[in-house]
Amino acid sequence: MTTRDDGIGHALDDLAARRARARLGGGAERVAAEHRAGRLTARERIERLVDPGSFVELGLLAHSDRPEAREKSWSDGLVTGFAKVGGRAVAVEATDRTVFAGTEGHVFIRKAVALHALAVKRGLPVFNLAEGGGLRMPDGMGADGISKALMRPETLQGLREAPRLTAILGSSFGLPTWQAVTSDFVVQLAGTGMAVAGPRMLEVATGERVSEEELGGAKLHAETTGQVDVVADTEEQCIAHLQAVFAYLPANARAAPPAVAAADPPDRPVDELTAIVPTQKNRGYDMKRVVRVVFDAGSFYELKAEFGRALVTGLARLAGRPVGVIANNPLRNGGAAGPDECDKAIDFTCLCDAYSIPIVYLHDIPGFAVSSQAERRRMPTRIMTWAQANAAVTVPRASVILRKSIGMAYGNMMGALQGADLLVAWPTAEINFTGPEVGVNVVYHREIRAAADPAAARRALLGRWEQDSSPYRAAGEFLIDDVIDPRETRRILCAWLDAAYANGPVASARRLANWPMGF
Repeated sequence: MTTRDDGIGHALDDLAARRARARLGGGAERVAAEHRAGRLTARERIERLVDPGSFVELGLLAHSDRPEAREKSWSDGLVTGFAKVGGRAVAVEATDRTVFAGTEGHVFIRKAVALHALAVKRGLPVFNLAEGGGLRMPDGMGADGISKALMRPETLQGLREAPRLTAILGSSFGLPTWQAVTSDFVVQLAGTGMAVAGPRMLEVATGERVSEEELGGAKLHAETTGQVDVVADTEEQCIAHLQAVFAYLPANARAAPPAVAAADPPDRPVDELTAIVPTQKNRGYDMKRVVRVVFDAGSFYELKAEFGRALVTGLARLAGRPVGVIANNPLRNGGAAGPDECDKAIDFTCLCDAYSIPIVYLHDIPGFAVSSQAERRRMPTRIMTWAQANAAVTVPRASVILRKSIGMAYGNMMGALQGADLLVAWPTAEINFTGPEVGVNVVYHREIRAAADPAAARRALLGRWEQDSSPYRAAGEFLIDDVIDPRETRRILCAWLDAAYANGPVASARRLANWPMGF
């Protein structure tokens, strides 16, 4: 029988004691304060995110490199390691608010850089459970301090080698903000703030007084800036959103998006579509109802729902395979795309192309929003940037014209000659340079004014214009692939996706992987 050497016994006991102390971060009282406030600690958040028992921590015994802070900065405010989520290997980091309010010191940053370098090297997705007050003043002061503290740009996402998913779970200024806006997915906890700097620093630097909510609250980012994809009411909901989105994304840019067994038949007829979409071109309806009917039941996960609301973007499945969805929503501004919708489309297009996710476009758009306000927001630049992004995309794309697709917007939604693998229209669709009312009144205004019965003349011209807009004209010259029965939409899209995967997984050329994020 072997006996334990006393030396190793003492060493193991010492190690256990050090680990136990380090897991308390800023100390037992600070942990208790977090719990009294209804908040989870960094390690508790990780436990809820990852598969049970899978987390292996790195840098547990690290601490601040400032001698006066060593005994109160265990892990230096950042918990890092690798684990599994849904059975897949991931890297994970979580800010520990009990250590200097989650601010970043040199060792904190060194750990973050090391984790991201490991993730890029091994193709691991990164989950970031973030909050914090930015760089610690003592660590960042002076030429040497700031030089050590700045993270290299590629650490903040680089070429999208693997997905980065961020949850903003508390007040976040500086680094957590940089990490969030360069992430592929961001969920923000309601009641938190995310900005370049906090209200106190803003007041000292500029004299402006503003609350954290006004400065960078979840509502602001969801509706106005578009810098978060989803807002959640609890930390547990935030974590559930991270897990849900990850189910659609590949582990890295070299892997295929994960398919699941499909219970929803690919040839299921979608008879409901003829009732959901009115034939009257000026009647509104919710495009999200169409999306939920066409794609696998219960599979649609919407992104940026409150931003650019005339455009719907999200992830879904067709016969179990992930796809991206870009769809106009006539319920908002008649479906006309403005500056926010353009930015939303560009951002989502880059995401899909970076991770080899095919895209489905559903058209019902009267054109781009035209107004002096849109022009002041550089509308022409946004339109053409979207078009340039489309030109660089190499994932399979399918485009379906439901009711109307007008002008330059027809091209940006992957209309004729724009490179879609499949372009089809419903029989009641309208395709034209402009809508009939506008077109007739601009082109034939003299003829209408000179007519004995202007109203009758306008009706006659509208009838002629309607015929010119018929999808059969485009189909006749093979400018679109076909005119289809709306009830066949799902079956045809599933067949298109099967053809796209006929020779194995789809692999994007990733021409948009290094495009700036957060348009």
